[in-house]
Amino acid sequence: MEMSTMSFKPKNFAVWTEIPVRDVDNAISFYSTVFDIELARDDTGPNPMAMFPTEDDNSVAGHLYPGEPAANGQGPTIHFACPDSLEATRDRIKAQGGIIVSDPITIPPGSFFYAQDPDGNSIGVFQAAGGNS
Repeated sequence: MEMSTMSFKPKNFAVWTEIPVRDVDNAISFYSTVFDIELARDDTGPNPMAMFPTEDDNSVAGHLYPGEPAANGQGPTIHFACPDSLEATRDRIKAQGGIIVSDPITIPPGSFFYAQDPDGNSIGVFQAAGGNS
């Protein structure tokens, strides 16, 4: 049996994220405050949701939606860009009812830490080396 050469290499392998939350409005408040973004509730579809903002329509993003999260920290981890410093973002996560799971971890492209949002969703916060993400 001959092995095939795998050649699929998209620009962005992850193309969308969906984060299940028990209370959309509470999650909007948490993510808006923690990441210094404007998330707005959108009730135009079959379920309420809130879209993460991006610089342009070609950027990878996602949304919050009503759903049942995995058990605390047991689902996939979505990493978010840090809006300022890891320390300041960590402080906002704690102040908004999230849980810090790890100390910062340094890797060649930057640093990140793991946390959980108030619904127990696993998130990472990433800061690129030398500045914002």
